[in-house]
Amino acid sequence: MNPLLVVENVHVHRPGAEVLRGVNLTVYPAEVHVLLGLNGSGKSSLAYTLMGCAGYRPAQGRILFDGEDITDLPVSERARRGITLAWQEPARFEGLRTGDYIALGMKEPTLAHVEEALRAVALAPAAYLGRPVDPTLSGGERKRIELAAVYAMRPRLAILDEPDSGIDVLGVEEITGLIRQMAAEGTAVLLITHRDEMADAADRASLMCGGTVVKTGNPDEVRAYFAQRCRPHEETLGAQPWEPVNGDAYKEVVTRGVCA
Repeated sequence: MNPLLVVENVHVHRPGAEVLRGVNLTVYPAEVHVLLGLNGSGKSSLAYTLMGCAGYRPAQGRILFDGEDITDLPVSERARRGITLAWQEPARFEGLRTGDYIALGMKEPTLAHVEEALRAVALAPAAYLGRPVDPTLSGGERKRIELAAVYAMRPRLAILDEPDSGIDVLGVEEITGLIRQMAAEGTAVLLITHRDEMADAADRASLMCGGTVVKTGNPDEVRAYFAQRCRPHEETLGAQPWEPVNGDAYKEVVTRGVCA
């Protein structure tokens, strides 16, 4: 099977930092690929780069989607090709009704399909269709509504940035079920998270550390590697151990890589 997404040696610079350092990643059609990493490891930067967000154009390397080089394409063109991103912090559309928000990205919106999307994230259509997307919604509700909108789009590639953020344990199980359902219906999912239990939903997994992918393979193996080699660094040095902590420790971390 040919890959859907190929990331080749991608480097991205932001003011004062190189946030991506030679990233290589492959995602296959209808695959759930979990990208694990500590907070600050570059996972969200990679998501913004894949979506073509302003300020995240690669200084080196390229991004291929279904064999086409999309490295220089704008967000709108990537969206037309079937790529979508669910942000870690969901956007607010003050005053827009939930049903209308979900219908925005659908090719042929129907009430039945909007209701189906709400039920897929365990929200009752009768309670949420006419409810405004505004501050009266909790963080977990807004996250579920955004996931419903992504599901309704039926994208070819869904990049989900921390979809479990702000959602309780029961909700995480429901989100995992939604992700597997999306894959069963033909959507490839790049699931970005710092919670290693989310790897249970994956076909394959990768580990990101210090702005690069350091390991890809069986989800159980990557999860174990993450727990044994990365979590201890987080506990000792903090969530972003490749940033300066003290001279010797920083030099060692940068030289070896946190999870190496």
